[in-house]
Amino acid sequence: MTQFDTEHHHVQQEKQELPGLSELTAQWLSAVGEDPEREGLLKTPHRVAKAWNFLTDGYRLTLDDAVGDAVFAAEGSEMVIVKDIEFYSMCEHHMLPFFGRAHVAYIPDGRILGLSKFARIVDLYSRRLQVQERITTQVADAVQDLLAPKGVAVLMEGVHLCMAMRGVQKQNSSTTTSAMRGLFRSDPRTRAEFMSAVQGTLRGR
Repeated sequence: MTQFDTEHHHVQQEKQELPGLSELTAQWLSAVGEDPEREGLLKTPHRVAKAWNFLTDGYRLTLDDAVGDAVFAAEGSEMVIVKDIEFYSMCEHHMLPFFGRAHVAYIPDGRILGLSKFARIVDLYSRRLQVQERITTQVADAVQDLLAPKGVAVLMEGVHLCMAMRGVQKQNSSTTTSAMRGLFRSDPRTRAEFMSAVQGTLRGR
């Protein structure tokens, strides 16, 4: 799938409904005490069905779709860091949003990846029912499988509305997860260089 095809897919996802979801949404509205026939809610089931088609399109795309032909041969082995990749996902436990930023680094070993594709990879795994820990690992493994680099590091920091809106109701808390592969795991200096580079972008620092 080319970049044009991928972008076209995302546009189509925003226009299409997940089959059966509008009917389920109408039932949901009734279950919480609302009237799905009132004027303000008449189109809500269809809007929800379209929104969830987009929010879960990670189930319908593959890593090859996200990356396309953007893997290139290259010399050099200096660390590459892509910072502040916004992500939005839905918690698989409560189906409430969590969101934040991802930082991805790797040390090339003969192959590099187009920089915009790191955001595509993050989106691929975020647009599913998820937990932050799993997204972090999936992104790291995807980069490792694609490029076979000398090392991969992924750091994600997210705000979880299942904590802010319900339960403990802690609006200012955030969750940080990391996955280290290769030199980032075995070499403390490499890991420290990455952490120093992203430190200033972390929430509340």
